[in-house]
Amino acid sequence: MSKTMNEKSAVAEQPFSLRAIIPPLLAIIVGMIMVILDGTVVNVAVPKLVEYFSTDLKTIQWAITGYTLALAAVIPLAGYMTDRFGSKQVFLTTVTMFILGSMLCSFAQTSTQLILFRVIQGLGGGMVAPIGMAMVFKLAPANRMGSIMGMLGIPMLLAPALGPILSGWLVEYVSWHWIFLINLPIGIVGIILGVKYLPKTEKKGKTHLDLLGMILAPIAFSMLAYGVNEGGGTSWSSTPAILGLSIGGVALVLFVIVELLHKHPLLELRVFKSSDFTRGIILLWVTQAALFGSMLFVPLYLQQIRQYTPLETGLIMLPQALASGVGMPLGGRLFDKIGARPLAFVGLSIISTALYLLSGITIDTNLPMVMMTLALMGLGMGLSMMPLNTHVLNSAPREWVGRVTPLTAAAQQVVVSFAVAGMTGYLTSQISVHMAEMAKGGNPLVASVLGFNDVFFLTSCIAAAGIIISLILRRPKVADTPLPKDGKQPDPAMMMGH
Repeated sequence: MSKTMNEKSAVAEQPFSLRAIIPPLLAIIVGMIMVILDGTVVNVAVPKLVEYFSTDLKTIQWAITGYTLALAAVIPLAGYMTDRFGSKQVFLTTVTMFILGSMLCSFAQTSTQLILFRVIQGLGGGMVAPIGMAMVFKLAPANRMGSIMGMLGIPMLLAPALGPILSGWLVEYVSWHWIFLINLPIGIVGIILGVKYLPKTEKKGKTHLDLLGMILAPIAFSMLAYGVNEGGGTSWSSTPAILGLSIGGVALVLFVIVELLHKHPLLELRVFKSSDFTRGIILLWVTQAALFGSMLFVPLYLQQIRQYTPLETGLIMLPQALASGVGMPLGGRLFDKIGARPLAFVGLSIISTALYLLSGITIDTNLPMVMMTLALMGLGMGLSMMPLNTHVLNSAPREWVGRVTPLTAAAQQVVVSFAVAGMTGYLTSQISVHMAEMAKGGNPLVASVLGFNDVFFLTSCIAAAGIIISLILRRPKVADTPLPKDGKQPDPAMMMGH
C-alpha cells in the first residue's frame, strides 16, 4: 500500500513535459481525425455514389447506416479489449482495420460491396475514439488535464467541419474513390507514430468475461441506432423503426440489469452513483443534442435553399471550424484554472445565441451574417465541449476510465442519433405545416426556410436548458478510489492517501 502511494507521489513530483506528451498525443489525434473525418465525407458523395453504382438513394444510404451500426456495436467492447490485450495494441489494430476497410471501399465494384466494406470500416473505427480518449486521460497530469484534453478535442470539432470541404473538392475535381484512399497515408502516419511513441500498456491478461454484456451491448446500441435511423428517414410507425427500437430497447434494459449485477461489467454503470458524473453527463447529452442535431441542418439550408455546391458549403462553414479550433485550447486552459461550470455556462450561452440568430435566416440572408453566426457557434462549441468531456472523466474513478470512455461514446452515439432523427422529423413536419398555411400560392422555398427556422429555434431552446443545468455543476472530488457497491462516498482519509 505504502509502496503504491510512494510510486504515485514520485509520479506526481515529476515535472510535466509537453515535449514528451506531444508525440503520443499526435498519434492518437491522427487516428481520431481519420475516423471522425470519414463520418462526414461520405455524406457529400452520396449523389455521386448513386450515379456511379447505378442504384437508388435508399441503397447507398445503407453505406452510411451500416457504418453507423458497426460503430455502435463495437464501442462498448473497447474497455474489455484494452484490459485483455492492452490499449496500444488494440488502438493500432483498430486503426489498421479501418485503413483496410477504407482501401476495400475505394475498390468496391458494386453497392453491396461498398456497404460490406463500410461495415468493416465501422468495426475498426468504433473503438478508436474511446480508447484514444482514455489513453490521453491517463497520459495527462491532473493539473494539466484540461489543456491536454483541449488539444485532443481540436480534431473532434475540426474534422466534421473540414470533412465536407475535402470531400466536395475530391468528388468535384478528382474522384469519389479518394474520399476513402485519403485515409491510407493518414493512417500509415498514425500507425508509425503509434508504434514509436505510444507508451506500452500492460495487459491485464485473463480478464473476467462479461459474456451476456458482450452479447447484449452490440444488439442494444446497434438496433437503437438502426431504429432511430429508420424512424427519422422514413416514418416512426414503419416496421423497421418499430422493430429496431423495440429490440434495442429491450436489449438495453436487459443490458443495464446484467451490468449492475455483474461483478466485472463490460461498461461500468456504477459510476452513475457519483452525482458529479451524472450531472456532467446529462449536461453533455443536452449539449450534444443541441449541437450535433443542428449542425446537420446548416449544410442542408445552404445546399437545398441557397443552391451552393458541397465545396462552397464547406468553405462557408470554415469559420465555424476555425473558431472552434481557437476556442478548444482556450477552453482547455481555462478548465484547469476555473473548472467546467463557468465554461459550460458561457459556451452554451454563446451557442444558444448563435442558434437563435440562425432561427431568423431567410432565403436571402447575406453570407457574412451566416458565417459570423457559424463562427459564434464554433467558439461556443470550443469553449464548452471538451471541458464537459474532461469534467465527466474527472468525475469517474481513474482506474475506471477505460470502461467509462466506451460508456460515454456509446451513449453519445444514441443521443446524437435520436437528436438528428427527431429534428429531421420535426423539420419535415414543420415544412408541411408552413406549406399548408401557404396553400394559396405561397413560395415553397419560404415554407422550407420557416421549417429550418423552427428547428434552429428548438435547438436554441435545448442549449438554453443546458445553460440552466450548467449552474448545478461543481468541481468533482478526487476520484481515484472506486465507489463502493453501497454507493457511499469513499473514506476521505483513503482519498487523501491517493
